[in-house]
Amino acid sequence: MKLIGSLTSPFVRKARVVLAEKKIDYDFEIDSPWTPENQVATINPLGKIPVLVLDDNTVLFDSRVIVEYLDNVAPNNKLMPGPNRERSEVKRWEALADGMCDAAALVFLERKRPVAQQGTEWLARQNEKIIRSLQFMCDELGDNTWCMGTHFSLADVAVGCALGYLAFRFPEIDWREKHPNLARLYDKLMRRPAFMETVPQG
Repeated sequence: MKLIGSLTSPFVRKARVVLAEKKIDYDFEIDSPWTPENQVATINPLGKIPVLVLDDNTVLFDSRVIVEYLDNVAPNNKLMPGPNRERSEVKRWEALADGMCDAAALVFLERKRPVAQQGTEWLARQNEKIIRSLQFMCDELGDNTWCMGTHFSLADVAVGCALGYLAFRFPEIDWREKHPNLARLYDKLMRRPAFMETVPQG
């Protein structure tokens, strides 16, 4: 199978971390919808990354669809529980982390526009989403070892990729100082090869 994406996207990183944790072999093709002459839209009609191309040429897109497929296709190192309350909680963590990344990516793109054209109120709303999400993560994590309590799961993968994206693109958001439990979680994740080898670059 082949994964198409960039070295900076937190959504691509999430897929790469899951592939590594599940020990699934794949080819990684670097492409981004923001680079000239990219081919992303010819594969994914939404023009977004990541895209996973299966061996039979079936195309999967949206990181949530991709990681759920990967967790089901390989029985080792399960990252998601079966359909029950706990699974819903894992997916809630993922939705929160992804939503924070969406807001952060929108802020990053808006800031690339000329200052006079930037929407100040709109930027403030996106920044507020990020701050609220960090606080919610902090409160939900509490003193737990992992997001779901005692075991590593997709929740930790999603949150780790989101925190890593903030550290990469928004160093001015000092989430480590304000939320030391999130810092401890991220430091623990960064000791795992899957995270060490996928640190955002660019």
